[in-house]
Amino acid sequence: MTTTPPIRQPCPPGACDCGRDPLLDTPGADVRILFLTRAEEKRLVERLENLQSLSDLERLQQRMYEQLGIRVAIAPGFNEVRTMRGIAISIGELPGLCRKTRQSIPAAIRRGLEKRPEVAYELLNANDLLRDA
Repeated sequence: MTTTPPIRQPCPPGACDCGRDPLLDTPGADVRILFLTRAEEKRLVERLENLQSLSDLERLQQRMYEQLGIRVAIAPGFNEVRTMRGIAISIGELPGLCRKTRQSIPAAIRRGLEKRPEVAYELLNANDLLRDA
């Protein structure tokens, strides 16, 4: 007997534009994102808030893509980077990704960078912003 993993419960009607139901109705669609239940989302957010290093962040980005299909791009913004708000964090469009999740992942990454500014400095340095002249 095989059990299927739990999938995310639907959002209240009119509260989200994730497209969960059409995704479920499409044969052969990539439904990995629906395995991110609210409990799993809390664990992911907690993990992102407790980053240890840039390689840890990159590993989490890779795992989010492999396991859920979520592409997260993190780079310095176009203007000066004076605060964590200056770091651009974007999530690629993905059917089934809840609006709240689309907002909570970048917010959790920013909180993690605020807790560990050295990770933000590593990120900026990796993008040649703090390179020695």
